[in-house]
Amino acid sequence: MKEKKAVQKTTGIIKEFKDFISKGNVIDLAVGVIIGGAFSGIVNNLVTNLVTPAISLLTGKVSFTDLFIALDGGEYATLAAAQEAGVATINYGLFIHAVIDFIITAFVIFLLVKGINKIRSMGKKDEPVVEAAPTTKVCPFCKTEINIEATRCPNCTSEVE
Repeated sequence: MKEKKAVQKTTGIIKEFKDFISKGNVIDLAVGVIIGGAFSGIVNNLVTNLVTPAISLLTGKVSFTDLFIALDGGEYATLAAAQEAGVATINYGLFIHAVIDFIITAFVIFLLVKGINKIRSMGKKDEPVVEAAPTTKVCPFCKTEINIEATRCPNCTSEVE
């Protein structure tokens, strides 16, 4: 009896998993992750080969990859030389590079979402806002709010039109 319940639980979980996987949202998410990975490669290339050299030209040919602090107090010409010597380093230049990467990625995604939203809104017509008919009115004698169909005010018992 216990074996039968265990088999039913297993097939139930498998069925639930198949239902979960076959839903469109999961597939959309998977496609988004794959495209995001490819997009990340493009943005990294843009930052590494265009933006970083342009910024280093403006900052006096300083390469972000060579901005680091050697924790042994020594002077090294490049990060590669410090790493070759086995020195621990704080690589703040690589962090700056990553921040630039993030800003460019966020800006491009912002532009894409803005463009998609604009395209979506082009197909929709602005529908006029229809105000709902009033359901209450104010008693002219005691100024309380009453049902619109009332002929007498429940508060002051005056007849209202």
